[in-house]
Amino acid sequence: MKMVLASNNAKKLSELRSLLDGLSLDLVPQGELGISEADEPHLTFIENALAKARHAARCSGLPAIADDSGVCVDALGGAPGVISAHFSPLPSGAALPGDREALRRVQDAANNALLLQRLQGQPNRRAAFVSTLVAVRHADDPEPLVAFGRWVGQILDAPRGDAGFGYDPLMFIPTLARTVAELDAATKNAYSHRALAAAQMRTLLHSAWALG
Repeated sequence: MKMVLASNNAKKLSELRSLLDGLSLDLVPQGELGISEADEPHLTFIENALAKARHAARCSGLPAIADDSGVCVDALGGAPGVISAHFSPLPSGAALPGDREALRRVQDAANNALLLQRLQGQPNRRAAFVSTLVAVRHADDPEPLVAFGRWVGQILDAPRGDAGFGYDPLMFIPTLARTVAELDAATKNAYSHRALAAAQMRTLLHSAWALG
């Protein structure tokens, strides 16, 4: 089955392709089909993921899957939450890269800096990476498949590690004694919030859509 991924994030695409490997599924990023990114005006991950999946399905005429994810920090009342990817304004007064992935790295660095600033002097560093996956057969599907994943850790005072993306360098996982950015891809894909959501989604795709 050909399915549109409602994202243009190359690293997210790589992770999901790996996590859903083995299913008879050809995952195509929406950008390859000329589909623009959907608006994400909602307050919850599930509403935004559903909006993105329906948008991609409507524009492509194909089944679609969307991930809405972010970091929720206890001391900040769950923020950054659904605005995790754009938590901080981009730096002003400097030329920004035109390449999408390079710009994403600039945004990630700004987001991490702002999060550390907001948590300065805060003893409670507990946080969770949250992922919600939604799949629809078509834009008006009355029975979307919904899967959740939650990965609990602590926000460090400074970044550690060079792997991953987003807030990975700040998220320390006590059970693994490393930050997410210090994990190899195989370990991350075994434990992450997206891995937990993808495992649920695999079961749902098999049982509800008979996808082998």
